[in-house]
Amino acid sequence: MTVFTLDSGVQVNLSVAKMEPELADVVLSVCGVLAQECANQIISNRKKKRKIWLRDWVARRNILGGSNTLLMELRVEDRPGFMNYMRMSNGHFNILLKKLETRIQKQDTFFREAIPAKTKLEITLRFLATGESYSSLQYFFRVPKCTISLFVPDFCTEIYNVLENFIKCPSSVEEWNEIGKNFGLRWNCPDCYGAIDGKHIVIKAPANSGSEFFNYKGSFSIVLLAVVDHDYCFRYLDVGANGRCSDGGIFRNSSLKLAIENDFLNLLENGYFVADDAFPLTKYMMKPYSRRKLSKEHYIFNYRLSRARRIVENAFRILAHRFQIYLKPIQLQPSKVEEIVKATCALHNWLRITSGSSYMPPGSYDEELAGSTTVRMGSWHSQIQPTSLVEAPPLRFGQNYPRSAIEKRELLYKYFNEEGAVPW
Repeated sequence: MTVFTLDSGVQVNLSVAKMEPELADVVLSVCGVLAQECANQIISNRKKKRKIWLRDWVARRNILGGSNTLLMELRVEDRPGFMNYMRMSNGHFNILLKKLETRIQKQDTFFREAIPAKTKLEITLRFLATGESYSSLQYFFRVPKCTISLFVPDFCTEIYNVLENFIKCPSSVEEWNEIGKNFGLRWNCPDCYGAIDGKHIVIKAPANSGSEFFNYKGSFSIVLLAVVDHDYCFRYLDVGANGRCSDGGIFRNSSLKLAIENDFLNLLENGYFVADDAFPLTKYMMKPYSRRKLSKEHYIFNYRLSRARRIVENAFRILAHRFQIYLKPIQLQPSKVEEIVKATCALHNWLRITSGSSYMPPGSYDEELAGSTTVRMGSWHSQIQPTSLVEAPPLRFGQNYPRSAIEKRELLYKYFNEEGAVPW
């Protein structure tokens, strides 16, 4: 005897013993389906129903949200205030919004209106500028934090995609010559193609990662390896390596090293990058002499090289103080932090190239006074130091450098002390 209950509550009794075998199989199959449907209905009834579809204070976003109140006032009444809040002028904001709008604007639905692309961009830029928590941003902009957490990483990806051309590694002889010429004019380091260095981006411990992202400072991080040109712009990025790696180890496995050694970048024979002790000495990368029993001439060489390498340190610190998300560990997973790093570097280059001195006013970076070795320190020295940007440990290479690299460094050493010597 098989008993099952319909939705109406009526019980049905079936005796399959008196049926034909084929009919009995069909009846039992139908009973099984009905039983499964009843079980699913019970489970769905037990699920907690959503109490609120949209909170009343969120529904008033278009009237009282920060995008339509304070930011609207700043646009009209206090343009420097808007620039300080968004890290860019209203004109640059509108240009960026126009580039992004068609990529990220969602469609309105029957249930509610989509969040405007302008509001999403304001939230993303404010998050990058301050590192504010999603909870703090949700109350000012009246956008739930669960929604913010979904679109901010995607928005950072789109920012990098539309500004990617502003992070362009040169590939022609003319482009490299232009950079080498400007390094010679501004930093007395001719034929230098860029300064290379790496920084740890401190993050929260990723779930189930063990010691993969654990670095020598006792925190968890991913590494940003970058090449910076004479004008504080990033020319090459390699971001995402786990915190256990050193600068030299990351460079060894980077696409930049592969491109250089296979002559994909058309570097000239006399060109070179400047680096610190974390990198190997090669014919395309110059580093200082070891600090042991150095002559005056060796000290001069080291100083001239470090003078050019100061560019990359300034670029990192300017980046961290324009986008203060780097002032403390980033509470996101590594894949999302990668998108944030690429987006901030792209914004840095775009604003540096298109906004002139308003993005990097004089005094915000280290400068040497004309005709002397006196350095006027940039304003970033007196500000809070970024805890999310940590020096990468040096990877000690042996002294068995290639003969061609040693000879090239000797030629540069001779140039800095003779023909290319400066009076100060």
